[in-house]
Amino acid sequence: MAKDKTIFSCTECGGSSPKWLGKCPQCGAWNTLIESLAESQSPVKNRFASLAKPSEVATLADIEATDMARTPTGHEELDRVLGGGIVEGGVVLIGGDPGIGKSTLLLQALDSLQRAGLDTLYVTGEESGAQVALRSRRLGLDGSQVKVLAEIQLEKILATLEATRPAVAVIDSIQTVYSDQLTSAPGSVAQVRECAAHLTRAAKSSGVCIILVGHVTKEGALAGPRVLEHMVDTVLYFEGDTHSSFRLVRAIKNRFGAVNEIGVFAMTEKGLKGVTNPSAIFLSQHSEPVPGSCVLVTLEGTRPLLVEIQALVDSGGPSPRRLSVGLDRDRLAMLLAVLHRHAGIACMDQDVFVNAVGGVRISEPAADLSVMLAITSSLRGKPLPKGFIAFGEVGLAGEVRPAPRGQERLKEAAKLGFSVAVVPKANAPKKPIEGLTIHAVERVEQAIELVRSLA
Repeated sequence: MAKDKTIFSCTECGGSSPKWLGKCPQCGAWNTLIESLAESQSPVKNRFASLAKPSEVATLADIEATDMARTPTGHEELDRVLGGGIVEGGVVLIGGDPGIGKSTLLLQALDSLQRAGLDTLYVTGEESGAQVALRSRRLGLDGSQVKVLAEIQLEKILATLEATRPAVAVIDSIQTVYSDQLTSAPGSVAQVRECAAHLTRAAKSSGVCIILVGHVTKEGALAGPRVLEHMVDTVLYFEGDTHSSFRLVRAIKNRFGAVNEIGVFAMTEKGLKGVTNPSAIFLSQHSEPVPGSCVLVTLEGTRPLLVEIQALVDSGGPSPRRLSVGLDRDRLAMLLAVLHRHAGIACMDQDVFVNAVGGVRISEPAADLSVMLAITSSLRGKPLPKGFIAFGEVGLAGEVRPAPRGQERLKEAAKLGFSVAVVPKANAPKKPIEGLTIHAVERVEQAIELVRSLA
């Protein structure tokens, strides 16, 4: 088969050159030419022909809207971040650090789907078939009927998908796949973009659900062109310390479900197992309350989670440090300024360290009140009351703003045995919650005085 002609296109102006140049001849930008395929002029040899079938223009009111059928993977936590399960013709991109458990989880999911009666295919470009079989036996997947293909050439992978017609296929990983139509090496921007585009078109035209495994950079972002995330329907990220037994899978993008959902897994000898009560891993088990600790009820997607916020305030030098793990460092500096201005608590000559226990990352401002109370507790050396929780956003004027879905947060805290809560006045429930004493506040100084009286 004759190869399509390759050209080098400029990412800035869209101009092209028959060979690679350091400087674009059209716009003069440097290092912007990347290899791509020239679009065929022949209608028979159009590589985009399978993208979609010809259709007529229709109004939205005339188009029948039906919910996409979802097939559970057999792993409740994975189904949560996928929006209920896999979707026919859907394309999922999952990334994470090496060794964090991407291949392990996907092999377990494929085995569950195969046992449920769906045809599956595991395409490995980084391991041999024997290595995949060895891992399946280590995971206790004896007698697994998952089909395995050790291949990195795109054309052969597409031919296998066409011949076997699986319901679900995993490509591990997209950075190892290459197309004969391009001369660049596997993993290059052109190869990743072209291979992902062909696999996406194959999924949409055949109804196969394709899951792509992606490498990540040292900063933790998916390697390759950003357009890769725009092509797919769902983007999942593995989070967590490889030295810890717990893993988080977070949905960054999902066309078939809610974003920012998380699934919590524990790494065991038999693979990844879902954690039914994830709040337990984010709470330290203190026999008695300790200074500098405050429990926050945060929201991750639709799930309320209880996370312990720890603060340590210690004497600093001429340039005191502000360090936060799992929280925004700039927001910490702002909260310290609000604490000084409106509550009269100065930390100007103190080192301040704040940590979210369990490696979870908190991005919502509802953590403000918990952070400030933990800092105050550490500075004074007095613990907060036993069974205490707090949440609420704090503004620059010292006001305590409400957090979304406050009722669900309070019910989750009561369910786990917490008895005292300090919340924004707007989040105070109209009906009392059994076992939970709720104190509503409007300003940060009011919250600190209230906690001092309770201690």
